[in-house]
Amino acid sequence: MNASGADDTLAPARRRGLADEVGDRIREAIFAGIYPPGAALREVDLATILDVSRGPVREALLRLEREGLVSTAWHRGATVTTLSPADIAELDSLRGALEQLAVQRVVAYASKADIAVIARTVELMERAEDEAAMVACDIAFHDAVYAAARHRRLLDAWNAIRSQVQLFLLTRVGVSSAGYLAQIPAEHRDLVATLRKRDAEAALRHFAQHRQRALAVLTESESAP
Repeated sequence: MNASGADDTLAPARRRGLADEVGDRIREAIFAGIYPPGAALREVDLATILDVSRGPVREALLRLEREGLVSTAWHRGATVTTLSPADIAELDSLRGALEQLAVQRVVAYASKADIAVIARTVELMERAEDEAAMVACDIAFHDAVYAAARHRRLLDAWNAIRSQVQLFLLTRVGVSSAGYLAQIPAEHRDLVATLRKRDAEAALRHFAQHRQRALAVLTESESAP
């Protein structure tokens, strides 16, 4: 410790902005479908594409691994996470538990302006041109729901699984996209209507049915011969 009371054994802080930017670019590419589940994420290729050294790429992949978007294995390197049946079940159950509290709080505490923000995300859905854009709008809808719940720790819990839920929805689209672009805005308009009515029971039922439809696509594909 020096004369000023500071601990001089600490290493100097370093800026880590480049790894953040690289991580954002890779995440966006995953969510856009450029790198689907199971796709290899090779450090040297990514470094060349992004015009950076391999260090920021390696750090970015570690961060994305903590988010659940990337998996690493010694014999395969880094790949986009492929959700197992157990992963899908766990994400669905956790999402349901968080969403139940969020919906209850939105019904009880959200202002009309809060619900108007949620409704505007549905307008974006109606202009989505492809499945990846629709999934992004779906996530934005649920972002708005959690923000309107006015519960900081609940919002933190949602953000901890947010990327994995987006991967879950992209996996669902990958299994079947039939009718998806037409179906999703209508489902979310119904969800907004139940929130506006301040009917907690109906809102919880509609949100649960919405989650079940996505889960059914995935579970039925697992049981198909």
